[in-house]
Amino acid sequence: MQCVELSSVKEIELADGVRARVVHTGNVSVAHVRLDAGAAVPEHAHYHEQIVNVIDGEMELTVNGTPTLLRRGTIYLLPPMVPHSARALSDVYVIDIFHPVREDFRSMAEGQAPPRPYEKK
Repeated sequence: MQCVELSSVKEIELADGVRARVVHTGNVSVAHVRLDAGAAVPEHAHYHEQIVNVIDGEMELTVNGTPTLLRRGTIYLLPPMVPHSARALSDVYVIDIFHPVREDFRSMAEGQAPPRPYEKK
């Protein structure tokens, strides 16, 4: 068992205006993500299941081309390999849960992977 102070977890930058502190277990990653108003996460897909929990703010989540407005208290369940993108309509605080572990996020925090995985290419 372990107790972690979130402020002690290294913050990683996922894209312009998108920052996360991610805690990992053997099976899941929990990402505390902050998006600045107007920030965007380009369309992508991954083999992880994802649970998006909007803690504060408003964002538009587009899944398979269909936009959905998410507000505080909204939870969105994303299955693996579904294309999705996000745009912050205000400052947003989201807790994302991923299964299995996001090894790419872990590697970023350890300085072993290229930064900013959601950059437009």
